[in-house]
Amino acid sequence: MPPQRVYALPRQRSLLLPAVINPFTHDLKLTKAEKIKCFLLGIILVPLRGIFLLLVLMVMWPVSVMITFRQSLKGAVEPMTGWRRVMTFLGRLYFFGMGFRVVVKGKQASSVKAPILAVAPHSSFFDAIVCIEAGLPSTVSRSESLEAPVFGRFLRCVQPVLVSRKDPDSRRNTILEIERRAKSGGHWPQVLIFPEGTCTNRSCLITFKQGAFVPGVPVQPVLIKYPNKARLLLLTLCQLYTAVEVEFLPPQIPTEMEKKCPIKFAQSVRAVMAESLGLPVTDHTYEDCRLMIAAGELTLPMEAGLVEFTKISRKLELKWDSVKKELESFANIACSCKGGRITIEEFASFLKLPISPALQELFSLFDRNGDGTIDFREYVIGVTVLCRPANNEEVIQTAFKLFDIDEDNCITQEEFSSLLRSALGVCDLDVHSLFKEIDTDGSGHITYGLVLFILPKPIQWGKKVFSQPPIVQVLPLKKMREACNFHHRYTSTMRDKMRKKIQKITL
Repeated sequence: MPPQRVYALPRQRSLLLPAVINPFTHDLKLTKAEKIKCFLLGIILVPLRGIFLLLVLMVMWPVSVMITFRQSLKGAVEPMTGWRRVMTFLGRLYFFGMGFRVVVKGKQASSVKAPILAVAPHSSFFDAIVCIEAGLPSTVSRSESLEAPVFGRFLRCVQPVLVSRKDPDSRRNTILEIERRAKSGGHWPQVLIFPEGTCTNRSCLITFKQGAFVPGVPVQPVLIKYPNKARLLLLTLCQLYTAVEVEFLPPQIPTEMEKKCPIKFAQSVRAVMAESLGLPVTDHTYEDCRLMIAAGELTLPMEAGLVEFTKISRKLELKWDSVKKELESFANIACSCKGGRITIEEFASFLKLPISPALQELFSLFDRNGDGTIDFREYVIGVTVLCRPANNEEVIQTAFKLFDIDEDNCITQEEFSSLLRSALGVCDLDVHSLFKEIDTDGSGHITYGLVLFILPKPIQWGKKVFSQPPIVQVLPLKKMREACNFHHRYTSTMRDKMRKKIQKITL
């Protein structure tokens, strides 16, 4: 009876499916009673509110023109004063006309104590109400938005930090401008940022962008909640009122480590906000939205493009363009399948092979959740881990990251054992003596540098390896041969000793 294949620990823990599969689409279902209510109220409320909003805009526009008359479109040099209370009052009047009832919790910190406000979750343009309640702080906006009629003038009133798509250095300049304002000692108003970088359906908090956390100054988290479920403009206008809760949490002061690593600071702030909201966190980001659009253009379901890009790119060191190319390859196989998933029949047809135990074993390497299909996320992970690596150090580095479960840049004996079991495809390996030989200082851990330092040159594997189908043998052994095929700096005596140890285990 052939030995049972044991999958690596990362299959269960390192690249798990997210708590929320699709955080970007809304699924609003109204009952018949709610539809009738919206229709009846809409007949009365929509015209009245439309007239009221038009009157407010007729007052706001000339005021904003006077405020920004001499302001350059290239960005503000000095903060303007003496007008914020007027525009804040008009802004509140505007949202009141739309039927918003706002409840503010907590206390907003001053621009000295918390120069940056991080607002989440971001779900619609209604979230601009936070800007009104916060006293019109500066925001981050595209430079093209300033040229929009009417609303472009309103936006210029808050003196936003501008992002230009035409400027290749725009991202760096934007971060420098945020940092300049944040470290002005209260000279500039606070900078309000939606760190998620895109809109979601409020079911979770996705990856926070680093822009708000690069300056390394205290950040005040701001939560925005909509107890009402109607979020579309027309449905909102048809409600008697729309409840909104804006909650200011205590400012989060970065540690010395978080000042040096904005990613950790962003994760720390996100964790605090998620706990207060009672929501899970995922590693989705705006790049997932781009992949969703690309999937739709390739005649796949848009949800097929969701891969949790932040986690995939970090763990497997993939760029967006690389994932996009894999999506095109995936579409060639899955475009004829319903739901954008590959079954074993399509898998066999694409490879032009019959369905056999060997092919089923290969299919199972891709099918991480065991549901009998391969989605795009599983396809990317499978292709990257099993097929892509071309140079040997890249293979070792990728494998080390995948098996370093707790991400402390070291692997324990258990993690080392899992790595070898996965690579060789068997479960009965005793690596205690080998690990003890490598772990010369007895710390119970081996580092990536030590792994590179010790592993021998290519091992001449015996012909009689395991009584498994040939295709199953080739994949793991090929990976192990590639992983071991690089120049080493160890003495020949120790190299031969290590080779004998590994050969004793594998033969």
